Amino acid sequence: MSIDSTQPLHDLPLTELARRLRVRELDARDLADHFIDRIRAHPDPAVFIAVTADLAREQAERSAARWRAGKPAGAWDGVPLAWKDNIDVAGTATTAGSALRRDEPPAQRDAIVAAHAHAAGMVTLGKTNLSEFAYTALGLNPHYGTPRNPRAMDQPRAPGGSSSGSAVAVAAGLAPAAIGTDTGGSVRTPAAFNGLVGFKPAPGRYDMGGVFPLSASLDTVGFFVRHAVDCQGMDAMLRGAAIEATPVAADDALSGLTMLVPDDAALGELEPAVAASFEHAIERLRDAGARISRRQIPELDAARALVERHGALASAEAYAAHRAVLDSPRHTAMDPFVARRILAGKSMSEADVDALQRGRAALARTLAASLGEDTLLVMPTVPHVAPPLKDLQADLASFTAINLRTIRNTSVGNLLDLCGLTLPGEPGAAGMPTGIMFHAAAGGESALLARARALEAALK
Repeated sequence: MSIDSTQPLHDLPLTELARRLRVRELDARDLADHFIDRIRAHPDPAVFIAVTADLAREQAERSAARWRAGKPAGAWDGVPLAWKDNIDVAGTATTAGSALRRDEPPAQRDAIVAAHAHAAGMVTLGKTNLSEFAYTALGLNPHYGTPRNPRAMDQPRAPGGSSSGSAVAVAAGLAPAAIGTDTGGSVRTPAAFNGLVGFKPAPGRYDMGGVFPLSASLDTVGFFVRHAVDCQGMDAMLRGAAIEATPVAADDALSGLTMLVPDDAALGELEPAVAASFEHAIERLRDAGARISRRQIPELDAARALVERHGALASAEAYAAHRAVLDSPRHTAMDPFVARRILAGKSMSEADVDALQRGRAALARTLAASLGEDTLLVMPTVPHVAPPLKDLQADLASFTAINLRTIRNTSVGNLLDLCGLTLPGEPGAAGMPTGIMFHAAAGGESALLARARALEAALK
Protein backbone atom coordinates (compact mmCIF):
# COMPACT_ATOMS: atom_id res chain seq x y z
CA MET A 1 0.00 0.00 0.00
CA SER A 2 1.17 3.55 -0.67
CA ILE A 3 1.85 5.80 2.31
CA ASP A 4 1.03 9.51 2.27
CA SER A 5 3.89 11.29 4.05
CA THR A 6 1.39 13.77 5.50
CA GLN A 7 -0.71 11.11 7.23
CA PRO A 8 -0.79 11.50 11.02
CA LEU A 9 0.99 8.80 12.98
CA HIS A 10 -2.25 7.34 14.33
CA ASP A 11 -3.51 6.63 10.79
CA LEU A 12 -0.42 4.68 9.72
CA PRO A 13 -0.03 0.90 9.60
CA LEU A 14 2.11 -0.69 12.28
CA THR A 15 4.48 -1.83 9.55
CA GLU A 16 5.10 1.81 8.58
CA LEU A 17 5.55 2.93 12.18
CA ALA A 18 8.07 0.12 12.58
CA ARG A 19 9.90 1.15 9.40
CA ARG A 20 10.23 4.72 10.64
CA LEU A 21 11.57 3.49 13.96
CA ARG A 22 14.02 1.22 12.15
CA VAL A 23 15.45 3.97 9.91
CA ARG A 24 15.46 6.46 12.83
CA GLU A 25 12.83 8.77 11.29
CA LEU A 26 10.84 8.27 14.49
CA ASP A 27 11.76 7.80 18.14
CA ALA A 28 9.83 5.31 20.28
CA ARG A 29 9.50 7.92 23.04
CA ASP A 30 7.85 10.42 20.71
CA LEU A 31 5.56 7.72 19.36
CA ALA A 32 4.42 6.71 22.85
CA ASP A 33 3.85 10.35 23.80
CA HIS A 34 1.80 10.89 20.64
CA PHE A 35 -0.70 8.23 21.67
CA ILE A 36 -0.68 9.12 25.38
CA ASP A 37 -1.49 12.72 24.46
CA ARG A 38 -4.31 11.58 22.18
CA ILE A 39 -5.77 9.38 24.91
CA ARG A 40 -5.73 12.25 27.40
CA ALA A 41 -7.27 14.67 24.91
CA HIS A 42 -10.02 12.28 23.83
CA PRO A 43 -13.45 13.41 25.07
CA ASP A 44 -14.61 9.93 26.09
CA PRO A 45 -13.09 8.67 29.38
CA ALA A 46 -14.77 5.26 29.04
CA VAL A 47 -12.44 3.86 26.37
CA PHE A 48 -9.68 2.89 28.81
CA ILE A 49 -10.11 1.48 32.30
CA ALA A 50 -6.43 2.17 33.00
CA VAL A 51 -3.92 4.27 31.06
CA THR A 52 -0.38 3.03 31.76
CA ALA A 53 1.49 6.18 30.77
CA ASP A 54 4.44 5.58 33.11
CA LEU A 55 4.86 2.00 31.92
CA ALA A 56 4.58 3.08 28.28
CA ARG A 57 7.25 5.73 28.70
CA GLU A 58 9.58 3.31 30.49
CA GLN A 59 9.15 0.72 27.75
CA ALA A 60 9.59 3.37 25.03
CA GLU A 61 12.79 4.61 26.69
CA ARG A 62 14.22 1.10 26.68
CA SER A 63 13.13 0.63 23.07
CA ALA A 64 14.83 3.85 21.99
CA ALA A 65 18.03 2.71 23.70
CA ARG A 66 17.92 -0.64 21.89
CA TRP A 67 17.48 1.08 18.52
CA ARG A 68 20.38 3.43 19.28
CA ALA A 69 22.55 0.44 20.12
CA GLY A 70 21.46 -1.37 16.97
CA LYS A 71 19.99 -4.22 19.02
CA PRO A 72 16.20 -4.05 18.67
CA ALA A 73 14.12 -6.75 20.32
CA GLY A 74 12.30 -7.31 17.03
CA ALA A 75 10.97 -5.66 13.90
CA TRP A 76 8.18 -3.93 15.84
CA ASP A 77 10.28 -2.80 18.81
CA GLY A 78 8.71 0.43 20.12
CA VAL A 79 5.32 0.03 18.44
CA PRO A 80 2.46 0.73 20.92
CA LEU A 81 -0.72 -1.23 21.53
CA ALA A 82 -3.55 -1.55 24.07
CA TRP A 83 -4.97 -4.56 25.92
CA LYS A 84 -8.52 -5.54 26.77
CA ASP A 85 -8.84 -5.52 30.55
CA ASN A 86 -9.43 -9.24 30.87
CA ILE A 87 -5.79 -9.90 29.92
CA ASP A 88 -3.15 -9.67 32.64
CA VAL A 89 -0.45 -7.03 32.35
CA ALA A 90 2.00 -7.14 35.25
CA GLY A 91 1.55 -4.26 37.66
CA THR A 92 -2.06 -3.51 36.68
CA ALA A 93 -5.29 -4.94 38.04
CA THR A 94 -7.45 -7.03 35.72
CA THR A 95 -11.03 -5.90 36.27
CA ALA A 96 -12.73 -7.89 33.49
CA GLY A 97 -15.02 -4.86 33.31
CA SER A 98 -16.67 -5.78 36.61
CA ALA A 99 -17.30 -3.67 39.69
CA LEU A 100 -16.74 -6.87 41.66
CA ARG A 101 -13.07 -6.80 40.59
CA ARG A 102 -12.46 -3.07 40.98
CA ASP A 103 -10.17 -3.66 43.98
CA GLU A 104 -8.28 -6.65 42.58
CA PRO A 105 -4.54 -6.56 43.34
CA PRO A 106 -2.24 -5.90 40.39
CA ALA A 107 -1.30 -8.91 38.29
CA GLN A 108 2.05 -10.36 39.29
CA ARG A 109 2.99 -11.37 35.75
CA ASP A 110 1.98 -10.78 32.17
CA ALA A 111 -0.46 -13.04 30.37
CA ILE A 112 1.45 -15.19 27.90
CA VAL A 113 0.38 -13.06 24.92
CA ALA A 114 1.35 -9.86 26.75
CA ALA A 115 4.72 -11.40 27.58
CA HIS A 116 5.21 -12.15 23.88
CA ALA A 117 4.43 -8.52 22.99
CA HIS A 118 6.80 -7.14 25.60
CA ALA A 119 9.54 -9.56 24.58
CA ALA A 120 9.15 -8.16 21.05
CA GLY A 121 9.66 -4.65 22.46
CA MET A 122 6.08 -3.47 22.03
CA VAL A 123 4.79 -0.68 24.27
CA THR A 124 1.65 -1.00 26.42
CA LEU A 125 -0.56 2.12 26.44
CA GLY A 126 -3.20 0.78 28.81
CA LYS A 127 -6.11 -1.55 29.55
CA THR A 128 -9.33 -1.03 27.61
CA ASN A 129 -12.96 -1.24 28.64
CA LEU A 130 -15.22 -4.20 27.92
CA SER A 131 -18.62 -5.68 28.61
CA GLU A 132 -18.61 -7.13 32.11
CA PHE A 133 -16.89 -10.55 32.18
CA ALA A 134 -16.64 -10.18 28.35
CA TYR A 135 -20.20 -11.42 27.94
CA THR A 136 -22.34 -9.28 25.68
CA ALA A 137 -21.93 -8.35 22.03
CA LEU A 138 -22.97 -4.69 22.25
CA GLY A 139 -20.31 -3.22 24.53
CA LEU A 140 -22.41 -1.60 27.27
CA ASN A 141 -20.87 -1.31 30.72
CA PRO A 142 -22.75 0.32 33.63
CA HIS A 143 -19.69 0.26 35.92
CA TYR A 144 -16.95 1.90 33.86
CA GLY A 145 -19.12 3.62 31.26
CA THR A 146 -19.89 2.60 27.69
CA PRO A 147 -17.28 3.70 25.14
CA ARG A 148 -18.84 5.88 22.47
CA ASN A 149 -18.62 4.58 18.92
CA PRO A 150 -16.36 7.20 17.28
CA ARG A 151 -18.26 6.83 14.01
CA ALA A 152 -21.33 8.33 15.71
CA MET A 153 -20.27 10.76 18.41
CA ASP A 154 -23.34 12.99 17.93
CA GLN A 155 -25.94 10.22 18.18
CA PRO A 156 -24.49 7.61 20.56
CA ARG A 157 -24.38 4.13 19.07
CA ALA A 158 -23.13 0.82 20.41
CA PRO A 159 -19.37 0.29 20.17
CA GLY A 160 -19.85 -3.46 19.90
CA GLY A 161 -18.61 -5.95 22.42
CA SER A 162 -17.37 -7.39 24.32
CA SER A 163 -14.01 -5.87 23.27
CA SER A 164 -15.55 -2.41 23.09
CA GLY A 165 -12.67 -0.29 24.34
CA SER A 166 -10.08 -2.06 22.21
CA ALA A 167 -12.07 -1.41 19.04
CA VAL A 168 -12.81 2.21 19.91
CA ALA A 169 -9.18 2.85 20.86
CA VAL A 170 -8.04 1.85 17.38
CA ALA A 171 -10.94 3.49 15.53
CA ALA A 172 -10.41 6.79 17.39
CA GLY A 173 -6.66 6.77 16.81
CA LEU A 174 -5.79 6.25 20.48
CA ALA A 175 -3.74 3.14 19.70
CA PRO A 176 -2.47 1.75 16.40
CA ALA A 177 -3.50 -1.77 17.45
CA ALA A 178 -5.35 -3.41 20.31
CA ILE A 179 -5.88 -6.89 21.66
CA GLY A 180 -9.28 -8.32 22.53
CA THR A 181 -10.88 -11.69 23.12
CA ASP A 182 -13.57 -13.46 21.12
CA THR A 183 -15.99 -16.09 22.46
CA GLY A 184 -18.99 -15.49 20.20
CA GLY A 185 -17.92 -12.51 18.13
CA SER A 186 -16.31 -10.18 20.67
CA VAL A 187 -13.54 -9.06 18.29
CA ARG A 188 -15.32 -9.33 14.95
CA THR A 189 -18.51 -7.52 16.02
CA PRO A 190 -16.86 -4.34 17.38
CA ALA A 191 -14.44 -4.39 14.43
CA ALA A 192 -17.42 -4.33 12.06
CA PHE A 193 -19.25 -1.64 14.06
CA ASN A 194 -16.14 0.58 14.01
CA GLY A 195 -14.90 -0.02 10.47
CA LEU A 196 -11.80 -2.00 11.46
CA VAL A 197 -9.91 -5.14 10.55
CA GLY A 198 -10.53 -7.77 13.22
CA PHE A 199 -9.26 -11.33 13.55
CA LYS A 200 -9.83 -14.31 15.79
CA PRO A 201 -8.07 -17.66 15.36
CA ALA A 202 -9.43 -21.10 16.05
CA PRO A 203 -8.88 -22.13 19.68
CA GLY A 204 -5.34 -23.14 20.53
CA ARG A 205 -3.36 -20.83 18.26
CA TYR A 206 -2.72 -18.24 20.98
CA ASP A 207 -1.94 -19.22 24.57
CA MET A 208 -4.77 -18.24 26.94
CA GLY A 209 -2.62 -18.24 30.08
CA GLY A 210 -3.36 -15.11 32.12
CA VAL A 211 -6.64 -14.35 30.33
CA PHE A 212 -9.76 -14.06 32.51
CA PRO A 213 -11.98 -16.99 31.48
CA LEU A 214 -15.51 -16.88 30.15
CA SER A 215 -15.90 -20.10 28.15
CA ALA A 216 -12.89 -22.41 28.17
CA SER A 217 -13.98 -24.18 24.98
CA LEU A 218 -14.68 -21.07 22.92
CA ASP A 219 -12.45 -18.26 24.24
CA THR A 220 -9.70 -16.98 21.96
CA VAL A 221 -7.49 -13.91 21.94
CA GLY A 222 -7.84 -11.72 18.83
CA PHE A 223 -6.73 -8.36 17.52
CA PHE A 224 -7.82 -5.06 15.95
CA VAL A 225 -5.86 -3.05 13.38
CA ARG A 226 -6.76 -0.45 10.77
CA HIS A 227 -4.82 -2.03 7.91
CA ALA A 228 -4.73 -5.62 6.68
CA VAL A 229 -0.98 -5.36 6.03
CA ASP A 230 -0.51 -5.62 9.81
CA CYS A 231 -2.36 -8.92 10.26
CA GLN A 232 0.56 -11.29 9.79
CA GLY A 233 2.75 -9.35 12.20
CA MET A 234 0.07 -9.30 14.89
CA ASP A 235 -0.46 -13.02 14.47
CA ALA A 236 3.26 -13.73 14.74
CA MET A 237 3.59 -11.56 17.84
CA LEU A 238 0.70 -13.24 19.64
CA ARG A 239 2.24 -16.66 18.89
CA GLY A 240 5.62 -15.54 20.19
CA ALA A 241 7.14 -15.89 16.72
CA ALA A 242 9.45 -13.44 14.96
CA ILE A 243 7.68 -10.56 13.21
CA GLU A 244 8.74 -10.03 9.61
CA ALA A 245 9.66 -6.43 8.79
CA THR A 246 8.09 -6.89 5.35
CA PRO A 247 5.21 -9.40 5.48
CA VAL A 248 4.88 -11.74 2.52
CA ALA A 249 1.45 -11.95 0.91
CA ALA A 250 0.06 -15.03 -0.82
CA ASP A 251 1.49 -15.22 -4.34
CA ASP A 252 -1.76 -16.33 -5.92
CA ALA A 253 -3.83 -13.62 -4.17
CA LEU A 254 -7.47 -14.55 -4.82
CA SER A 255 -6.97 -16.58 -7.99
CA GLY A 256 -8.28 -20.10 -7.54
CA LEU A 257 -9.92 -19.25 -4.23
CA THR A 258 -13.59 -20.14 -3.72
CA MET A 259 -15.87 -17.87 -1.73
CA LEU A 260 -18.65 -19.99 -0.28
CA VAL A 261 -21.76 -17.90 0.38
CA PRO A 262 -24.24 -19.65 2.70
CA ASP A 263 -27.77 -19.78 1.34
CA ASP A 264 -29.33 -19.86 4.79
CA ALA A 265 -30.09 -17.78 7.88
CA ALA A 266 -26.74 -15.96 7.67
CA LEU A 267 -28.19 -13.83 4.86
CA GLY A 268 -31.67 -13.51 6.34
CA GLU A 269 -33.17 -10.35 7.84
CA LEU A 270 -30.26 -8.12 6.84
CA GLU A 271 -30.65 -4.37 6.95
CA PRO A 272 -31.05 -3.29 3.30
CA ALA A 273 -27.77 -1.35 3.24
CA VAL A 274 -25.93 -4.30 4.83
CA ALA A 275 -27.36 -6.61 2.16
CA ALA A 276 -26.30 -4.18 -0.57
CA SER A 277 -22.81 -3.84 0.91
CA PHE A 278 -22.44 -7.62 1.01
CA GLU A 279 -23.59 -8.18 -2.57
CA HIS A 280 -21.24 -5.45 -3.82
CA ALA A 281 -18.43 -7.14 -1.90
CA ILE A 282 -19.20 -10.45 -3.60
CA GLU A 283 -19.11 -8.75 -7.01
CA ARG A 284 -15.73 -7.21 -6.24
CA LEU A 285 -14.32 -10.51 -5.00
CA ARG A 286 -15.45 -12.16 -8.25
CA ASP A 287 -13.83 -9.36 -10.26
CA ALA A 288 -10.59 -9.94 -8.31
CA GLY A 289 -10.45 -13.56 -9.45
CA ALA A 290 -12.31 -15.47 -6.76
CA ARG A 291 -14.88 -18.11 -7.63
CA ILE A 292 -18.28 -17.56 -6.00
CA SER A 293 -20.36 -20.53 -4.86
CA ARG A 294 -23.77 -20.19 -3.21
CA ARG A 295 -25.34 -23.17 -1.47
CA GLN A 296 -26.87 -24.47 1.71
CA ILE A 297 -24.32 -25.30 4.39
CA PRO A 298 -26.01 -27.89 6.62
CA GLU A 299 -23.41 -27.59 9.38
CA LEU A 300 -24.44 -23.97 10.05
CA ASP A 301 -28.11 -24.83 10.43
CA ALA A 302 -27.23 -27.86 12.55
CA ALA A 303 -25.04 -25.75 14.84
CA ARG A 304 -27.85 -23.27 15.41
CA ALA A 305 -30.25 -26.15 16.08
CA LEU A 306 -27.85 -27.56 18.68
CA VAL A 307 -27.91 -24.30 20.60
CA GLU A 308 -31.69 -24.00 20.35
CA ARG A 309 -32.06 -27.54 21.70
CA HIS A 310 -29.44 -27.56 24.46
CA GLY A 311 -28.60 -23.93 25.25
CA ALA A 312 -25.51 -21.78 24.83
CA LEU A 313 -22.24 -23.53 25.65
CA ALA A 314 -20.72 -20.20 26.69
CA SER A 315 -23.44 -19.71 29.32
CA ALA A 316 -22.89 -23.18 30.77
CA GLU A 317 -19.11 -22.77 30.95
CA ALA A 318 -19.33 -19.20 32.26
CA TYR A 319 -21.70 -20.32 35.02
CA ALA A 320 -19.41 -23.22 35.93
CA ALA A 321 -16.41 -20.88 36.12
CA HIS A 322 -18.13 -18.13 38.11
CA ARG A 323 -20.91 -19.90 40.02
CA ALA A 324 -19.50 -18.77 43.39
CA VAL A 325 -20.39 -15.20 42.41
CA LEU A 326 -23.59 -16.00 40.54
CA ASP A 327 -25.01 -18.08 43.41
CA SER A 328 -24.28 -15.41 46.01
CA PRO A 329 -25.92 -12.04 46.72
CA ARG A 330 -22.88 -10.44 45.07
CA HIS A 331 -24.35 -11.11 41.64
CA THR A 332 -26.80 -8.26 42.19
CA ALA A 333 -23.83 -5.90 41.73
CA MET A 334 -23.35 -7.23 38.20
CA ASP A 335 -24.77 -5.79 35.01
CA PRO A 336 -28.22 -7.46 34.91
CA PHE A 337 -27.88 -8.12 31.18
CA VAL A 338 -24.68 -10.09 31.82
CA ALA A 339 -25.90 -11.85 34.96
CA ARG A 340 -29.00 -13.06 33.15
CA ARG A 341 -26.96 -14.52 30.28
CA ILE A 342 -24.61 -16.38 32.60
CA LEU A 343 -27.41 -17.61 34.86
CA ALA A 344 -29.03 -19.20 31.81
CA GLY A 345 -26.26 -21.78 32.09
CA LYS A 346 -27.43 -22.84 35.55
CA SER A 347 -30.35 -24.79 34.12
CA MET A 348 -28.23 -26.64 31.57
CA SER A 349 -27.44 -30.24 32.46
CA GLU A 350 -24.23 -32.19 31.97
CA ALA A 351 -26.06 -34.04 29.22
CA ASP A 352 -26.74 -30.73 27.46
CA VAL A 353 -23.09 -29.73 27.62
CA ASP A 354 -21.95 -33.16 26.46
CA ALA A 355 -24.38 -33.07 23.53
CA LEU A 356 -23.14 -29.61 22.56
CA GLN A 357 -19.50 -30.66 22.72
CA ARG A 358 -19.96 -33.89 20.79
CA GLY A 359 -22.28 -32.30 18.26
CA ARG A 360 -20.13 -29.30 17.52
CA ALA A 361 -16.98 -31.42 17.22
CA ALA A 362 -18.63 -33.62 14.60
CA LEU A 363 -19.96 -30.61 12.69
CA ALA A 364 -16.58 -28.88 12.84
CA ARG A 365 -14.91 -31.93 11.29
CA THR A 366 -17.34 -32.18 8.40
CA LEU A 367 -17.29 -28.44 7.70
CA ALA A 368 -13.48 -28.33 7.78
CA ALA A 369 -13.34 -31.20 5.29
CA SER A 370 -15.86 -29.38 3.09
CA LEU A 371 -13.91 -26.11 3.12
CA GLY A 372 -10.47 -27.59 2.54
CA GLU A 373 -7.57 -25.21 1.92
CA ASP A 374 -8.94 -23.13 -0.95
CA THR A 375 -12.43 -22.19 0.22
CA LEU A 376 -13.47 -19.36 2.51
CA LEU A 377 -16.90 -19.09 4.06
CA VAL A 378 -18.03 -15.47 3.54
CA MET A 379 -21.00 -13.63 5.05
CA PRO A 380 -21.91 -10.26 6.58
CA THR A 381 -20.19 -9.97 9.94
CA VAL A 382 -23.31 -8.53 11.59
CA PRO A 383 -26.82 -8.27 10.05
CA HIS A 384 -27.09 -4.59 10.99
CA VAL A 385 -24.96 -1.55 11.73
CA ALA A 386 -24.24 -0.39 15.28
CA PRO A 387 -27.63 0.28 16.91
CA PRO A 388 -28.39 3.51 18.79
CA LEU A 389 -27.71 3.15 22.51
CA LYS A 390 -31.23 4.33 23.35
CA ASP A 391 -32.64 1.21 21.66
CA LEU A 392 -30.53 -1.00 23.93
CA GLN A 393 -31.25 0.74 27.20
CA ALA A 394 -35.04 0.59 26.90
CA ASP A 395 -35.56 -2.80 28.54
CA LEU A 396 -34.02 -6.22 28.99
CA ALA A 397 -36.12 -7.82 26.26
CA SER A 398 -35.01 -5.31 23.62
CA PHE A 399 -31.37 -5.68 24.62
CA THR A 400 -31.55 -9.48 24.53
CA ALA A 401 -33.19 -9.58 21.09
CA ILE A 402 -30.65 -7.20 19.54
CA ASN A 403 -27.74 -8.96 21.23
CA LEU A 404 -28.78 -12.35 19.85
CA ARG A 405 -29.25 -10.94 16.36
CA THR A 406 -25.84 -9.27 16.56
CA ILE A 407 -23.96 -12.54 17.22
CA ARG A 408 -26.03 -14.65 14.83
CA ASN A 409 -23.29 -14.92 12.18
CA THR A 410 -20.17 -14.60 14.31
CA SER A 411 -21.06 -17.18 16.96
CA VAL A 412 -21.20 -20.13 14.57
CA GLY A 413 -17.53 -19.53 13.84
CA ASN A 414 -16.71 -20.05 17.51
CA LEU A 415 -18.98 -23.05 17.89
CA LEU A 416 -17.46 -24.76 14.84
CA ASP A 417 -13.82 -23.91 15.69
CA LEU A 418 -13.27 -21.69 12.64
CA CYS A 419 -10.87 -18.79 12.36
CA GLY A 420 -12.43 -15.53 11.26
CA LEU A 421 -11.35 -12.25 9.65
CA THR A 422 -13.65 -9.24 9.28
CA LEU A 423 -12.86 -6.40 6.89
CA PRO A 424 -14.76 -3.14 6.35
CA GLY A 425 -17.50 -3.17 3.74
CA GLU A 426 -19.41 -0.26 2.25
CA PRO A 427 -21.16 2.10 4.70
CA GLY A 428 -24.62 1.08 5.83
CA ALA A 429 -27.51 2.96 7.42
CA ALA A 430 -26.65 6.49 8.61
CA GLY A 431 -23.21 6.07 7.05
CA MET A 432 -22.20 3.57 9.72
CA PRO A 433 -19.61 0.86 8.96
CA THR A 434 -20.46 -2.67 7.89
CA GLY A 435 -18.26 -5.75 7.94
CA ILE A 436 -17.53 -8.62 5.56
CA MET A 437 -16.45 -11.80 7.37
CA PHE A 438 -14.25 -14.58 6.02
CA HIS A 439 -14.05 -17.91 7.86
CA ALA A 440 -11.49 -20.66 7.28
CA ALA A 441 -11.07 -24.03 8.93
CA ALA A 442 -8.85 -24.40 11.99
CA GLY A 443 -5.24 -24.46 10.84
CA GLY A 444 -6.02 -22.10 7.97
CA GLU A 445 -5.03 -18.96 9.88
CA SER A 446 -1.72 -18.34 8.13
CA ALA A 447 -3.20 -18.76 4.65
CA LEU A 448 -6.16 -16.52 5.50
CA LEU A 449 -3.97 -13.75 6.89
CA ALA A 450 -1.59 -13.99 3.92
CA ARG A 451 -4.61 -13.17 1.73
CA ALA A 452 -5.89 -10.36 3.96
CA ARG A 453 -4.33 -7.56 1.89
CA ALA A 454 -5.74 -8.94 -1.35
CA LEU A 455 -9.17 -9.28 0.25
CA GLU A 456 -8.96 -5.73 1.60
CA ALA A 457 -7.91 -4.37 -1.80
CA ALA A 458 -10.76 -6.18 -3.53
CA LEU A 459 -13.34 -4.69 -1.17
CA LYS A 460 -12.17 -1.08 -1.55
